[in-house]
Amino acid sequence: MARDILQKRQEAASPCGIPKRLEAASPRVNRLPAASPCGEAASSRFSSSYFTREVAVGGQKIFFHLERKPVKNLNLRIRMDGGVFVSANRTVPCAEIDQFVRSRSKYILTALQKFKNAVRLNSQPKKFVSGETFYILGRSLRLKVSCAEKDSIASDEAYIYLAVRDPTDFGTKSRIVRRFMDQRCMAVFAEVMDDLYPLVGKYEVKRPMLKIRALASRWGSCLVRKGVVTLNRRLLAAPRCCIEYVILHELCHFIHPNHSDQFYALLSALMPDWKERKKLLNQTMSGIGVYDG
Repeated sequence: MARDILQKRQEAASPCGIPKRLEAASPRVNRLPAASPCGEAASSRFSSSYFTREVAVGGQKIFFHLERKPVKNLNLRIRMDGGVFVSANRTVPCAEIDQFVRSRSKYILTALQKFKNAVRLNSQPKKFVSGETFYILGRSLRLKVSCAEKDSIASDEAYIYLAVRDPTDFGTKSRIVRRFMDQRCMAVFAEVMDDLYPLVGKYEVKRPMLKIRALASRWGSCLVRKGVVTLNRRLLAAPRCCIEYVILHELCHFIHPNHSDQFYALLSALMPDWKERKKLLNQTMSGIGVYDG
């Protein structure tokens, strides 16, 4: 059975080794554009328009997101969550971009250490007071607590707005935030699942049920026979590209329920930069204090 599935995958592959499934079918999965001047695989719908790259400087590795966009200059941004982002025109070679990052390595490493030290202060148990930091999709959001006649919670790109009748009621604030974070988990994870499932659906994989839990040592798990994928609610703090890696990893287990060479061959065909995403996930999540309910 595994041999037949592998043969079907090979027959469906394009000359580049990337399954044709990536080139059409679902209207929610865009066709892969041509490779960039760097020779890197271009971003698809599920890769959020970013490439993940790394450079080595003095024995240290700097991981960064490279976004191709119509800009004149190379631009560098560093987020408080440790994310390093570079935007560059498609005509700029990767060698030039990598050198650009190396030339600013001292600044980058200093900033990352500064943010890491600040994060340690935020890794203490939450008190749900104004100023505390929460992480959603790799972004740090500050909590703003206010008094109101009706309990409510909302967020934008920078803040989580928590309104409660009694700002000193820890239990109420904790429950509202927990419910809000769980709802965001299901919304984000379900959206990513919608984007990625068609990649494995062609192998006659039934769409699995999605659950979230506070897993102790794994980002995700799956029960192939029961058709269930369980994701760690802490994964919400990671950049979207990392969430995509975890979900696709679990989906591939429905074709190869192991970590065999065939499993990694399939994962590599569907997501060529999965190793970089995994490194970024480990790097990001080890450096931030994540709310765990």
